[in-house]
Amino acid sequence: MKTTVGVIFGGRSGEHEISIRSANTVIEQIDKEKYRVIPIAITNEGNWLNPSESLELLSEAARQQFPPENDIFPDGSVGMLGDTRYKGLASIGNADEGNRFTAMDVIFPVLHGTFGEDGTIQGIFEMADIPYVGCGVLSSACGMDKVVMKTLFKEAGLPICKHVWFLRSEWERGNDAVIRQVESKIGYPCFIKPANLGSSVGVSRAVDAETLKKSIDHAAEFDRKIIVEEALQAREIECAVIGNDEPQASQPGEYLIRDKNKAFLDYTEKYAGTGNNEFVVPAPVSQELSNKIKDLAIRAFKAVDGSGLGRIDFFLRNDTGTLLVSEINTMPGLTDASGFPKMWAGSGMDLPQVLDLLVKLAFERHDDIARNKTTLGE
Repeated sequence: MKTTVGVIFGGRSGEHEISIRSANTVIEQIDKEKYRVIPIAITNEGNWLNPSESLELLSEAARQQFPPENDIFPDGSVGMLGDTRYKGLASIGNADEGNRFTAMDVIFPVLHGTFGEDGTIQGIFEMADIPYVGCGVLSSACGMDKVVMKTLFKEAGLPICKHVWFLRSEWERGNDAVIRQVESKIGYPCFIKPANLGSSVGVSRAVDAETLKKSIDHAAEFDRKIIVEEALQAREIECAVIGNDEPQASQPGEYLIRDKNKAFLDYTEKYAGTGNNEFVVPAPVSQELSNKIKDLAIRAFKAVDGSGLGRIDFFLRNDTGTLLVSEINTMPGLTDASGFPKMWAGSGMDLPQVLDLLVKLAFERHDDIARNKTTLGE
């Protein structure tokens, strides 16, 4: 019997399109001999689509993974079935017009950003008592919020860059106070980011008060919490992590930017295929530094109580050679342009093997949590 995997993608997030691209890769690369895939798309508005509707959002290559006589119910609907036969609040699955219900064995939430990578949908899976790939509620939420994340990193003794943060409401009440805070604690140039997004969405670089105002206004379109970080002359290095209680780290990778006038690797540079950057694995660093990156990556993963997978980003300062932990992504991109699969390929594990391991880790974590008592009785 094949394991039924519900691949959820899209979502109500600024990273909606990247999620679809990641889902294409997962569906194309997952072992069809072992897994039966049910695609489940969530629109930008937050509507859940049935499998046949979800297929329409996928690439032609991904759609070809499903045979013409596929067993996805063409007129079915994805939903949650409340039933006392299930341990959790509900079971997630697909129902056809005759109300035949096909439950998912495991969920692969290929969702980036808000309402997907921030612990919200993970809470649904926990209530439904269904195994799912990736970090849990707490670690997803902490990993999504850059302010909370950095607080945990600091508590764990990890080196981080200077930063300040504030709420959108504070900014709207008084621009001058916020600008003074940034100028006194960070200075120029600096980077302004929404606290709860990735893929460089909403990120800008400010060099003076005028560009700072514009950058904060831009970031505030995406989140109620804004973080400002010092701009460093540094190399950007990444490291992928897989595992639960005993995670392992990949070979580090590095984006090499050809255009030296480019201030930072923005959304377009990452995903539009401009040819201005190349992701190199292993990163051109010494073996000693590579080992240090791996060690810090695992420590950062554990600092947020990570499980399943994560990608940790680093800054390697040009002036001092200091290595700083930038952030963790608890559901890193899995597109053909993404660093996570490339780092594992460079470490001797191809993407089908990675996906197979991630599903195994999902069941492992679910079984471990099931050991917890939920009553005081014997």
